[in-house]
Amino acid sequence: MEESPLHPFELHNYIPINLFGLDISINKAVIMMWVVVGLAAFLLVKAGRSRRMVPTKLQSLGELLVGFIRDIILDTMGKGGLKFFPFIATLFVFILFSNLLGLIPGTYTVTSQIIVTAVFALTVYTISIVMGFILHGVKFLGILVPPGTPGWLLPLMIPIELVSQLARPISLAVRLFANMTAGHTILGVLFGLAIGGGLLIGWLPFAFTIAMNGLEVGIAFIQAYIFTTLTCVYIGDAFHLHGADDHAH
Repeated sequence: MEESPLHPFELHNYIPINLFGLDISINKAVIMMWVVVGLAAFLLVKAGRSRRMVPTKLQSLGELLVGFIRDIILDTMGKGGLKFFPFIATLFVFILFSNLLGLIPGTYTVTSQIIVTAVFALTVYTISIVMGFILHGVKFLGILVPPGTPGWLLPLMIPIELVSQLARPISLAVRLFANMTAGHTILGVLFGLAIGGGLLIGWLPFAFTIAMNGLEVGIAFIQAYIFTTLTCVYIGDAFHLHGADDHAH
């Protein structure tokens, strides 16, 4: 019986833990999260401590990362968004490291779990809503009314905009989850074909596997960038109301 290409996404508890009815068991995904957090923290702290006039490679990489994230925030949220830099930078680094480390054979891609991406998306959207009402009060409900909408169209446009708003966290979560799952599934299928094809025809799917790995590295960066940019766009609504939508277009 052939192994399912979705088998690598299955999770089995290594250490079952149940706390007051809540399952907090230790499995591969939990361990991988610890690895991602530990490795990212180690590299970034080391990059920050090795500050020199002539920067080291690690310091240059850290400065490039900080500048990159800062530019995303300024382009989508303005200077007021820099107060969210720690949160957005943490989100970007965690997703990026999770995507990249998940490409290593034998590891696990944390962002291929819909529950993980859903928690991120709901957190981002909750922050945007809370900040919007804190800054603008009831006027924040103006996000449900596109600029220039005539009064007679409001009964039609408000429900449409409401559905659009509710779809934001769903699309944010599913986009990252689907891309990571699809890419790794294709790699699993190609690798299986390479092993089962023997020396005569196995080289062809193996070559595609190498090419797909290179593509997946690019996708890992792109998906982290897209998730971070949309996070800034959504939180940017709290500052500029419809300004974020203008950036998105």
